[in-house]
Amino acid sequence: MRHRKKLIHLGRKVGHRRLMLANMACSLIEHKSINTTTTKAKALQRYIEPIITKSRTDSVHNRRLAFKLLRNKKVVTELFNEVSAKVGNRPGGYTRVIKLGNRLGDHAEMAIIELTDYNHLYKAEKSSKSSRRTRRSKKSIESKDTLNQNPQESKEEIGEKT
Repeated sequence: MRHRKKLIHLGRKVGHRRLMLANMACSLIEHKSINTTTTKAKALQRYIEPIITKSRTDSVHNRRLAFKLLRNKKVVTELFNEVSAKVGNRPGGYTRVIKLGNRLGDHAEMAIIELTDYNHLYKAEKSSKSSRRTRRSKKSIESKDTLNQNPQESKEEIGEKT
């Protein structure tokens, strides 16, 4: 029976896989987004989400647990100071995997994994323009505006022409 064996192996031995995920997690925290294959991105997502959850409460014990998994002192400091401050009120879902397509050389599925609060693709930029659009052309709108501004003059002009 395969109970509790849902780990993504990535075709590597245990030691190599742990070090690779630790290095990728350090790169993700340092650069806020990285390009990798879709399978590695999903494995990294499952690896780093609990670490970010632990970073929300700053204690010596949680720092040591994060250091045990990340193995980089500067990255742990950045995680607990900057990243945890930004994701402090988010109830999970700290990373996002965006599929890019296939790589040219070996046709592997590529993806970007990024921290959701440091996104660069899905920026929420709101414009000050109204979202309502009219089907009329600008010329007809301008002519109506001129008629509405001087209705008596337009009637006088019409009366003089006849």
